[in-house]
Amino acid sequence: MTVKTITSSAYEWVDERLGLSELAAFARHKTVPVHSQSFWYYWGGITLFLFMVQCFTGVLLLVYYRPGADAYESVRQITVVMNFGWLIRSVHAWSANLMMFSILVHMFSVFFMKAYRKPREFGWLSGMALLGVASVFGFSGYLLPMDELSYFATKVGLEIPTAIPYVGAAIANMLRGGPEVSEFTVQRFFALHVVVLPALFLPLLGFHLWLVQRHGNAAPPSEEAKPATERKSIPFMPNFLRKDLAMWLITLNTLALLASVFPWALGKQFDPLAPAPAGIHPEWYFMSPFEMLKLLGAVLPGEIGEITGILLFSVGILLWVLIPFYDTNKDSGQRGRAAHYFGLLAIFALLATTVIGYWTIR
Repeated sequence: MTVKTITSSAYEWVDERLGLSELAAFARHKTVPVHSQSFWYYWGGITLFLFMVQCFTGVLLLVYYRPGADAYESVRQITVVMNFGWLIRSVHAWSANLMMFSILVHMFSVFFMKAYRKPREFGWLSGMALLGVASVFGFSGYLLPMDELSYFATKVGLEIPTAIPYVGAAIANMLRGGPEVSEFTVQRFFALHVVVLPALFLPLLGFHLWLVQRHGNAAPPSEEAKPATERKSIPFMPNFLRKDLAMWLITLNTLALLASVFPWALGKQFDPLAPAPAGIHPEWYFMSPFEMLKLLGAVLPGEIGEITGILLFSVGILLWVLIPFYDTNKDSGQRGRAAHYFGLLAIFALLATTVIGYWTIR
């Protein structure tokens, strides 16, 4: 028997049991719109690729990481002693930051393409849920090295829930595992990071990808307004898939360059009795809400300012999540224009407060 015959027989055996030909037929019939804004379609795939990198490098780090009192020493050994440990850790850290960036780009591209409109409301809602889980991924993973910067930044971050009336202090104590950030906090964040959050993220991701396959890629309103004969598209398999894989390769090269040239540093071991060092701040994707609360606290000092800030930010997030149920028209009506300006305002507020936050770091 030739190699071709063996391969064909093996494929037929698997196809009979798994229905691979049906999946291939579906992929061949799926098309992707082609227009001046097609570039934004790749960011969902880039996010998926970076998440897979996170999973792979996270498992490798999990082999040597020890949560609890030895957390810092285990990370130091990974970085200094283990062969290529510094590279794996750098890839994990950089891919986490790039993943958050790609999620935000993907979210805003979906927003301005109006891809949340009927029948894609659940795609938008599941995407927002994935963004929320990814943010908690970032916050919980940031503490795990237990160096000076991560310790004090987490300590400041866990003070925010205490502004919630009645239950805030209890929530903060539950997250910390006590009144202060300690080895018990690391153990809780580790369990959250490697067990709870993946258990939430993976089903949400599967649901989100299924919705994308079911409804296809949405075209922007300007393309939807064209006659069907003037709209262009390409087959997903293999035309768009080749381009998507090329973007994955570019992302991998970018990630490798950042991790090699700018390896993720490990700071000094934390000292709970020492004062917080100058310049303590959250990660860049938390800088905007952090700075918003700080600016509002300057206007309304004390507990009232903190509560007001949390309420305003919560209302803003709720309005953003529920935008599919406000902007429901297919044409560019009054609600569509209002939603567009709301998106521009959100981008301006996020960028402005982030820049101010870094500008005022002391």
